[in-house]
Amino acid sequence: MLPLLISSQIREADAYTITHEPISSIDLMERASKAFVGWFINHFPDKKQTIAVYCGTGNNGGDGLAIARILCEHGYCNIDVKITRFSDKASDDFNTNLERLKKTSIPVSEIKSKPSEEKADLIIDAMLGSGLNKPLAGDYNALVEYLNSLQKTTVAVDVPTGFYTEGEITKDATILRADLVITFQQPKLNFLLPESAPHIACWEAVKIGLSEDFISTVNTPYFFVEEKDARKLIKPRHKFSNKGTYGHALIIAGKDETMGAALLSSSACAHTGAGLTTACIPQSGLVALNSSMPEVMAIIRSENKTPDIGWDKFNTIGVGPGLGKGPDTLKLLKAVFDNYKKPVVIDADALNILAENKALLKKIPAGSILTPHMKEFDRLFGEHTSWWQRLQTAKEKAAEYNINIILKNHYTITVTPGGKLYFNSTSNAAMATGGMGDVLTGIITSLLAQKYSPQDACILGVYIHGKVGDELALPNRMHVVLPGKIIAQIPLTMAKLKA
Repeated sequence: MLPLLISSQIREADAYTITHEPISSIDLMERASKAFVGWFINHFPDKKQTIAVYCGTGNNGGDGLAIARILCEHGYCNIDVKITRFSDKASDDFNTNLERLKKTSIPVSEIKSKPSEEKADLIIDAMLGSGLNKPLAGDYNALVEYLNSLQKTTVAVDVPTGFYTEGEITKDATILRADLVITFQQPKLNFLLPESAPHIACWEAVKIGLSEDFISTVNTPYFFVEEKDARKLIKPRHKFSNKGTYGHALIIAGKDETMGAALLSSSACAHTGAGLTTACIPQSGLVALNSSMPEVMAIIRSENKTPDIGWDKFNTIGVGPGLGKGPDTLKLLKAVFDNYKKPVVIDADALNILAENKALLKKIPAGSILTPHMKEFDRLFGEHTSWWQRLQTAKEKAAEYNINIILKNHYTITVTPGGKLYFNSTSNAAMATGGMGDVLTGIITSLLAQKYSPQDACILGVYIHGKVGDELALPNRMHVVLPGKIIAQIPLTMAKLKA
């Protein structure tokens, strides 16, 4: 897993690399700037476009000065540099790169108070970077508001001006909107939270040679899950194995009018590789289940009666999709917690029942997995004004109840009882359609049945779910991918990951 560092830890990684590579700080800045330019020129190949590079007087500004010079060396002939000289302070590496820039033909001007008129086609933002610890005010605030009003293509160096790399971002924060952020070494934590959306259209992390050995030793609870991690987690299916090898999963889901949720979860469970899948559904759904998924067995439940379930024969249970919130659902959920002590997957209406009956949280089997989206999470654990707050609450509640929490968003986060947070790297907006959560529940339930640990089932299940969506949507430029298509693709995607 890629450890995700906060800004102070990134600075420690810089210092360690400078000392132990060894490399001078100005040469490390040069290396970072070349990495930026290497990515930039591949995506903005028009060398005649006009580019304004806005540079602060710290190290982010030093990056900007070096980037302007290197772009000029690559034939970008319409560059000008504007230094935001809002204080007398300047870093040594900024001053060194300023002297280097003066030896070129690139025009340099200074902004000391009011913003100057900007006519360039493209803006490169290298003003403040990752060191910001308070909201923009004064001259920087005015400049950023002016640049945002121009609605020009903007590329930020490492971090957009005004953007916090970690911590809470308020709705009224002044931040320079970036069409692209080319960030150094790894994504910053807040890039992976929804508050980044109004300010960052997309980001790309470029390696700058910081010590991987040092980064691997940094004490951080945050990790980014990549394909190589999923490949390590996924288990092969050996010859001479049989359906008993891969476990028996029970999916408790569906009502008369919401059988689709039960069918999607059960089908996803079977397609992910559970040896046996049984769906606990109402009588009205049996024909649909037998017609669409004859591979899935059924336990019929009726109103006002808890079904007779042989709990011990199941390796795990997934409960919640399409169940509704009536008294029968509450009784059924209590029966699960009273009779079954292995980890279970809790989703959808089961989460809503928990939110209305919070005493049940203490009865959840240890190691279980909750899969809330934002509104379900807030109903469970109280209203939050930011995703950063939700992360802190999720860590607290995962530890308190000894559970895993999958907090769903674009970079879905798995929070473990031990306080680790794993950000997923797959999925896309084409997957934003009803039923996707039911599929994820089925995938994770299946992995638990196959004896993956709860943590691995969360991390791998979320990755597979998003990876399937990427394989379907991105190459084909599909606007929407339906859950049924995801299910059919699961075995193919898993086979590729095992290859």
